[in-house]
Amino acid sequence: MGFMKNDALVRCLKRPRCFYGGCPIFFYTSPASFVIVPLCFKFFLRCCMQISCLILAAGKGTRMKSSLPKVLHPVFFQPMVCHVLAAVEQLAVSQTIVVVGHQHERVQSALAHYPVSFAVQTEQNGTGHAVQVCEQFVAGDADTVLILCGDTPLVRGQTLQAMIERHRAEANVLSVMATEMADPTGYGRIVCDEAGQLLEIVEEKDATLKQRRIREVNAGIYLVDRNFLFKTLALLDTENAQGEIYLTDIVGLARQRAVKAGRYICPDNREILGVNSRQQLAVAHDIKQQEFFVALWDAGVTLQRPATLSVHPGTVIGADTVIGANCSIRHNVRIGRRCDVGANTCIEESCLGDDVVVGPGSVLVGVRIDAGNVLPAGTVRVSGEKGGSIL
Repeated sequence: MGFMKNDALVRCLKRPRCFYGGCPIFFYTSPASFVIVPLCFKFFLRCCMQISCLILAAGKGTRMKSSLPKVLHPVFFQPMVCHVLAAVEQLAVSQTIVVVGHQHERVQSALAHYPVSFAVQTEQNGTGHAVQVCEQFVAGDADTVLILCGDTPLVRGQTLQAMIERHRAEANVLSVMATEMADPTGYGRIVCDEAGQLLEIVEEKDATLKQRRIREVNAGIYLVDRNFLFKTLALLDTENAQGEIYLTDIVGLARQRAVKAGRYICPDNREILGVNSRQQLAVAHDIKQQEFFVALWDAGVTLQRPATLSVHPGTVIGADTVIGANCSIRHNVRIGRRCDVGANTCIEESCLGDDVVVGPGSVLVGVRIDAGNVLPAGTVRVSGEKGGSIL
């Protein structure tokens, strides 16, 4: 069986196996002898595409009214950009590049323990320009680029994977994530023809009144063929309402050049929430907190007046435990089974055994409470050894 030489094929042959949807596409016994399961050759190459991920995190976040870089504002107890990185970690990407700009040293320091590299955008000249500064850093064997924003902490790895699968299945050169919004204010609009084919993305400031009535919006997440992306970006100008290089303009150019482009519709529009204000920051936190509450409920934990509770995602709580209203359960906490934690209690870096009762209004920091103990209301126990792991 003979094939023309292809970089993607050569890369795949360096791997003992390549999987698609959990099924082996091929295996080989020696560099000169291999077997390919009968699949479309184009489809085979799509499965083997190498993805470089770019996370745009250079913005100042003026509307946050803060000296802290926007992507470092905490959502559910960690910087919002860390949630984006957590979603990307679920994917088979070959590299992740974070584009930094405003206070870039601070952002790089906060992400120093992540397996990422950085590209510095010294002048913020739009999303297209942010991607342009990454060109020299994208790995030589990458044929596809995944682009996300660092201020979308609710995006899920499963959603990104579904978009990748659609991109592969449709053999697209460009794929855009979109979603429906009841109120699309602030988002770029997805413009399609009568057949539903993607034509362009129009930023709200440049949209006509008719286009502003469109409820399908741009999520700011793209999958693009590497060569098409950077060649097209080089052609863009700043003739628009914001005087910037719009990444969205590559969609219109793809249409003009008859390049195959499509869109993936995100079923849950909350995932694409871009955090640009303190209000949106609070909304994103509440959504993440609620997701964790669901996990606790499923584990048999009772949460009284959950809207008043704050529970760190690393908290472990046993079945049949009741957490009273207005409690704050902070980091590094383990609570056993059948416990009763009274209202207005704060617990941090502590371990409670089974069947412990904590009276209302108590404060426990850095302590261990043995099984069966009953603490009266207003108990305050603060250990001087706070800081070590007790789990």
